[in-house]
Amino acid sequence: MRLRVLMLVALVLGLGAGPGAAQTDPTITARKASAMLADAAESLARAAEADDRVEALSDTVRAYEEALDALREGIRRARIREATLLGVLEADEARIARLVAVIEATTRADLPSTLLHPDGPLGAARASILLGDMTASVGARAAELRARLEELSLVRSLQEAAREDLARALADVQRARAELAQAIATRDRQRQTPPVDADRLARIVAASDTLDSFVESISALGLDAPDALDGPSFAEAAGELPLPVHGVVLHRFGEADAAGIERPGLVVATRPEALVTAPWAGTVRYAGPLLDYGQVVVLEPEADYLVVVAGLGRILAEPGTVVPAGAPLGFMPAQGSAGTAPATPEGGALRSETLYVEIRKDGRPLDPGDWFRLSEE
Repeated sequence: MRLRVLMLVALVLGLGAGPGAAQTDPTITARKASAMLADAAESLARAAEADDRVEALSDTVRAYEEALDALREGIRRARIREATLLGVLEADEARIARLVAVIEATTRADLPSTLLHPDGPLGAARASILLGDMTASVGARAAELRARLEELSLVRSLQEAAREDLARALADVQRARAELAQAIATRDRQRQTPPVDADRLARIVAASDTLDSFVESISALGLDAPDALDGPSFAEAAGELPLPVHGVVLHRFGEADAAGIERPGLVVATRPEALVTAPWAGTVRYAGPLLDYGQVVVLEPEADYLVVVAGLGRILAEPGTVVPAGAPLGFMPAQGSAGTAPATPEGGALRSETLYVEIRKDGRPLDPGDWFRLSEE
């Protein structure tokens, strides 16, 4: 194996155990992810004794999702760095081997013979200087080789440890999701939900052929608007809202998707079973299936405003309830559902699910990009 040959070359050059390789980008990323996972695990342990288990477990699930993404990114960077190091080592193999052969041949020669030179003592001195320069050059190259071999070993160890952490974290986040769903079910059994005309909601859903017609009908329902909610006005929240799900924006307001369809909302790519939360406190106007949008939650944060999140796989919110900002609304579809992509080499599923988000005022869609905090990536 070429890597083994390079290691033997390092031994031939008399390389001892030098100081460890400097911290690399994958190393820093992996350590950051490890710290995030430790924090999430502590959060899960504390949630058992929390006064508000729903809030505590929601925070825990989000913490795990962010830590898992950081861990996957660390694994991805480590794989890239490993490939880079292997390419450099293979490219240097032939040159280093030739230099080693020259030094070995020189050291095997008799000392008197090395002092003989056709040009006499001056020529011998010049040859000696050249040989010394060559030896120094080989030594410098060997030091670089040793550092790369040490870094390669570190990167491979990081990947192995990160994959073990990933497997444990995936099991832990599933446990946190299950405990969150159970805590919500327990809470809902113990509290009184405002009466909602379920039959009327069902008729509205059946009669709606577009999201526009549904929103127009749902706005006419006689639910109390959340004017009495404490805190700042939703109208003043432009640019401050967190995305309802941990993910990456694929398409913005009015941008065409792969099928050429333009929508007045955000399309956010996320992972299977990711937690979807309320970006602002409000009344849940609707929670359930709608047309081809999957499971949909319509939140009224303030009179005349609606926030629509569509594409969920499981609903946790109930129509008529008032939820605080950050409250769990549901989960994205699970891995293995129709259309879900396979796992990535970094572990876990691709961001194969998409959440659709709209904000409307007086029934008209607004650009969510003006309301949500969006990264520039």
